[in-house]
Amino acid sequence: MKVYEKKATRFGFGEALVELGEKNPKVFVLGADTTSSVLINNFQKRFPERFINVGIAENNMIGMASGLAITGFIPFVSTYGVFSTGRPWEQIRTTVCYSNLNVKIAGSHSGLMVGPDGATHQALEEITIMRCLPRMKVIVPCDFIETKKTVIASAYIDGPVYIRYGREDTPVFTSKDTPFEIGKANILRDGSDVAIMACGTMVYESLIAAEILEKKGIEAKVINIHTIKPIDEKVIINAAKECGAIVTVEEHQIYGGFGSAISEVLVKSCPVPVEMLGINDRFGESGDPYDLIYKFGLKDTNIVDTVLKILKRK
Repeated sequence: MKVYEKKATRFGFGEALVELGEKNPKVFVLGADTTSSVLINNFQKRFPERFINVGIAENNMIGMASGLAITGFIPFVSTYGVFSTGRPWEQIRTTVCYSNLNVKIAGSHSGLMVGPDGATHQALEEITIMRCLPRMKVIVPCDFIETKKTVIASAYIDGPVYIRYGREDTPVFTSKDTPFEIGKANILRDGSDVAIMACGTMVYESLIAAEILEKKGIEAKVINIHTIKPIDEKVIINAAKECGAIVTVEEHQIYGGFGSAISEVLVKSCPVPVEMLGINDRFGESGDPYDLIYKFGLKDTNIVDTVLKILKRK
């Protein structure tokens, strides 16, 4: 596999906000006492009149963002994913989604790769609790460049959006020319034996796994499904018909998450064997980010083993 530059997706989020702020005076940003960590501090420096640090008051932050949306602003709120979704979930549900307000919610430090911060700060459930909300769109970009595209595109669609991004440096393997459209999956590698569908950090691991599988004579299709809601049903169904077996990979709980979203499409339209690789009903731990990915079984080799397992079910 080609060696790529590494850069955390949180840098993509922060840079995109500044670019948006320069082009659109309606973009407003709110933080919750983690502004430097989630990289919204540069927006604060550049546009202090369009920035509020509400402190450790996430519920109030959602309420303030809702008020800004009603008056015509495009508010982005950001803190750690655990706190931007879990604490103010009722306000997101009733104030933002029920009223279909134009609020963009960002969850940084998602997944296991928060590392030493441990279980309390490792958001492993928020895809589930966000995608179940009516009108909420859920996007999980795979690298720095795709995160920038996600943020910019989100500003120009109406209604609530949840963006999941991370803390740790990860490979930047897409380019400015890589297609990106909310709701449209990208096929990154063709294959007819099995389809590996992934989101976020697991897309790159899936590409490495596909190269390993090729050496074993197995051709794996790799699909980056960055938009989990609304999900690209057409691409999922076509892949199921072509390959006859699906492996889903996510840095998130398997219950109600990305794999569940894929399975919901397949069970009603094209039932095929599915194996879901993710966090299996447990909390995270403190540790080095990549050691945790290894310990929790989310490496390329784990994907390979899962593919070999599902091929026996075809």
